[in-house]
Amino acid sequence: MAKQILTFKQAVEATPDIANGYKNGLSALGQYSNKINAADTRLLNGSVDIDTCTTLKYPNANRWDYALAYSQKVYFVEVHSAKTSEVSAVLRKLQWLKDWLNSHAPEINKMKAQQPYYWIMSNNNKILKGSSQARQISQAGLKPISCLNL
Repeated sequence: MAKQILTFKQAVEATPDIANGYKNGLSALGQYSNKINAADTRLLNGSVDIDTCTTLKYPNANRWDYALAYSQKVYFVEVHSAKTSEVSAVLRKLQWLKDWLNSHAPEINKMKAQQPYYWIMSNNNKILKGSSQARQISQAGLKPISCLNL
């Protein structure tokens, strides 16, 4: 029997922590939806506010903000101030997301884009170039960007 490939919506619904969080298009991102530029909006497969959906279950965790699917590939977006002092918080959020995907969201984890994690700056980049924090985010594969172009 051929393995069924789930849509993003089905993968979200198969993930108990966020099962009711699916939104059409980029609507889960609310005011931050303007930070995502889709080359073809018809390829947007929906979004989820992971942070809001998981607040009750993981109240003290450094939770990641959003997941969105474009052309059935999932991208994870954290909207956060880009200051040297915030790097450790964003790295904790990234680690939480990776752990959560592995243990609680296997269907979504299977749909990750090749480059899935994005830190979108809520302000200007104030991370000191050449600092240990700049090296840490680079090693984690993150780079603060002003918007994500899909």
